[in-house]
Amino acid sequence: MAHSLSPILHRAAYDALGLSDWTFDLFDVGAQELPGFLASLDERWRGLALTMPLKEAALALADVASPTALHTGAANTLIRQDDSWHADNTDVLGIRAALLDAGVAPGAGRALVLGSGATARSALAALAGLDLHDVVLAVRGEARPETLRQAREAGMTIRVAPLDDAAHLLTQVPVAVSTLPPGGADAVAATLGERQLTGDGVLLDVVYAGWPTPLGTAARRAGLSVVPGIEMLIHQAAAQVRSMTGRDAPLAAMQAAGRAAQRTQGA
Repeated sequence: MAHSLSPILHRAAYDALGLSDWTFDLFDVGAQELPGFLASLDERWRGLALTMPLKEAALALADVASPTALHTGAANTLIRQDDSWHADNTDVLGIRAALLDAGVAPGAGRALVLGSGATARSALAALAGLDLHDVVLAVRGEARPETLRQAREAGMTIRVAPLDDAAHLLTQVPVAVSTLPPGGADAVAATLGERQLTGDGVLLDVVYAGWPTPLGTAARRAGLSVVPGIEMLIHQAAAQVRSMTGRDAPLAAMQAAGRAAQRTQGA
């Protein structure tokens, strides 16, 4: 949490919108503490941005949920509306927008997702929104049943492969999204380099702290177009700003602030 760039993005938006009395701060809250934390918030609070491991707990506590949050079984956003909390999942929009910005064409072909947790479900929903319905899930161990169920309910053709195969698969697909946490794809990165594999697809690595990640570096050397996680974070934060303020998010200001912060963080 200490490395989160969300405050920088939201504050940049508030500054650009002239909302001088708005603030965005970090709070370290566990899943079991979340109900009490929500109950303690007064009417000044317009919304919350949540990260793992709170995305599933937030959805369970919401009074109302968007179709996207219900479909993915996760919420990264809680918006106060009167006396109730409305849950949404803007990660889906963030992933889709980041891939579109990178030139991914709808219906481009088979896709690869690394991981099968809550963020992987968001990735699957984003890929379905891009008419990419043939997906391989590369996982360590067993894929989460709820993730497989979501994909099949969406009419996707889903295949599960061991994470050990991910390096090879990365070079065979036009689109890939790694939803693994920091360090989770280091072995994949090492295999890419050791086997001198090459490809020409697009990889979005949702990790944004400590950029470039080993996976991002190895994938770029292998010829892939690599999209850093900050691009997804910016777009999902812009959607949160729109929901919290009721105004169009100043995307350019948020992009400038986020990219500058990432460069500083990685220096």
